[in-house]
Amino acid sequence: MSSPDHHRGISRLDQESVGTHGWQVRLQRKGVRYGRFFSDSAWGGKEKALLKALRFRDRILASGRRRELESESSRRSHKGPAARNRSGVVGVCEIVQRGTNGMIYRFWQANWTTADGIRKSVRFSVLEHGEDRAFTLACRARREAMG
Repeated sequence: MSSPDHHRGISRLDQESVGTHGWQVRLQRKGVRYGRFFSDSAWGGKEKALLKALRFRDRILASGRRRELESESSRRSHKGPAARNRSGVVGVCEIVQRGTNGMIYRFWQANWTTADGIRKSVRFSVLEHGEDRAFTLACRARREAMG
């Protein structure tokens, strides 16, 4: 359990409001999602449910899909923007929001995932910086965050 990737693809779900407690396994490969929920109550407790989740995840990874599953996000980002990307820059997107006052607010947002798997983002206001500058700042923030 010392490896940082030990729980890769596994999330803990504790939702008191609906009495849900367990581990969710989620993996994706070429648009195909693999997933299963391991309830604490069904598997005899939190630790036993985690062991079942780990075994399930490891079976999927060992079935010849390991390399594709582990490198899917890094391979995608190295190939360039996805087809649905309208900014032309991986990890940079335009955000449009309507305020409670009815005003439309536009931002350019940089998104990335840290080495320990935490998703991060930063927004730059088009109103404050202007269109080109907000986009440039978002691209720079993404580039600097990715190292």
